This record gives sequence, structure tokens and C-alpha cells, in this order.
Amino acid sequence: MATPRKRAAKVKTVADESYSKLEQYAIEVHEFYKALRKAGFTNDNALWLVATKESYPDWMQHLSPEDIRNHIEEEDE
Repeated sequence: MATPRKRAAKVKTVADESYSKLEQYAIEVHEFYKALRKAGFTNDNALWLVATKESYPDWMQHLSPEDIRNHIEEEDE
């Protein structure tokens, strides 16, 4: 009988660690959504919570749309 092979651990790498504020915000919102889905929330409930800023945890950066808009305008110049 053959011995079972050991699987190599998958390693996630990040290609670029210099994310803009908008990219950081998008990643945080996406991770928040994935955590809600993993916790058992339905798709509709998870999307509702993501859309409601008051439901965000304290550790998330609370960027306003105005902050994001200003940041995008700065990058365009």
C-alpha cells in the first residue's frame, strides 16, 4: 500500500502592497461581506448590512464618498 502524500500549504501572495484609499476601502467591504456570508447570513441580508454604514465594525475605516472622490481627483492630476 502506498503512503499518502502530504499536501503543500497554499500561500497567498500580494502582488502590490501599495493600495490606494479606494482600494483599501473596497477590500475591507469585500472582506466584511465574505465574513457575513460565512457566518450564515443570506445574500440579501449581507448586502443590506454592507450598504448600511452604521453596521460596520469599529476596525473598518469609515471613508465618506467625498473622501474617495477627492482621492480619485488627486490621482487624476
